[in-house]
Amino acid sequence: MSGFADVSVIVAAYQAAGTIGRTLASIAGQTLKPREVVVVDDGSADGTMGVAVAFRSQMNGIELRTFRSDENQGAGAARNRAIGESTQPYLAFLDADDEWLPEKLARSMAVLKESGAVLIAHDYITGEGGAARHHHCERRFREGDPFVGLYRKGYIASCSVVCERAAVINAGGFDPGLRNAQDFDLWLAMLKNPETRFVVFDEPLLRYHVTAGGIMSHTRRRLRCALLIAERYFPDLGQRPGSALMSLWFRVAALHLEAARAHAKKGRLFALLATTALFPFRLVVITAKSLFIRPVPRGSLFSSEEPVSMDRKYPVTIFLWLWVVAITVAYSWQFLDLFMPILGSLGIR
Repeated sequence: MSGFADVSVIVAAYQAAGTIGRTLASIAGQTLKPREVVVVDDGSADGTMGVAVAFRSQMNGIELRTFRSDENQGAGAARNRAIGESTQPYLAFLDADDEWLPEKLARSMAVLKESGAVLIAHDYITGEGGAARHHHCERRFREGDPFVGLYRKGYIASCSVVCERAAVINAGGFDPGLRNAQDFDLWLAMLKNPETRFVVFDEPLLRYHVTAGGIMSHTRRRLRCALLIAERYFPDLGQRPGSALMSLWFRVAALHLEAARAHAKKGRLFALLATTALFPFRLVVITAKSLFIRPVPRGSLFSSEEPVSMDRKYPVTIFLWLWVVAITVAYSWQFLDLFMPILGSLGIR
């Protein structure tokens, strides 16, 4: 397949002077090319914008449009601005340190048109040569309701996504209040209607580069944002098959396991122990909040709804934490005779 597709590629860039050329080259090298690439430099101080502008003559007929924010506002805000500046009916996403394989857009548009889906995504690769690893995202959605699978297992590679621009805008765009997992939040917002279809197919057409200090490296912040998202879409599970509570508990457990593994890999023993110890308390609190409190809605540059501050939930959250601690202390009091000798041996008694 050759020619151009009615696609705007959304590229949010921050401190990416060393990698954005590789990213743009992978777009220019597509067998089916997008009509435009919209780059938003999110307040970089390393010359990212200059590198992007200099690449304009190498885009093989693709219009390259560049914008810059004076201050760093986060990936969500940068992507929202790029979406607002885009002109095509379909959007594709690529980070400024990753790259597409040449057939990515041709295969994505073919699957999108054949399936009638609102959103499509695919597998990806990390590493190169003999060290390359194929990550099978498609396998997560083979059984059961795809939305429940997405909620529980939480992964669509954002740089593999091609979707309808109107669906993104109707969902409210990326939530700029989330510093991590904004993409996951948006996919859930777009796909929560049971009549909306999405497809993840099993071709590795993206090369993802793991970089130090990237957005995926912020373990604590990612856990905090992902737990908020789990609460936010809990009500939508009621329209799907299976137990909503089981899906919530599965998600909370999976997030803590992911965080624990990340801390262990980086040798953060205290953070690992803290994450493990807090898991049962967080599970109780999040369950209570999800059952009895209206979730914090999304905030967006595209939404007419006024974003709701998380501060409104703090008093209830504090009450729930105090309740959990009180129940734990009351339960432990029954075993006081067992604890006293232990405390005495530690010199605390």
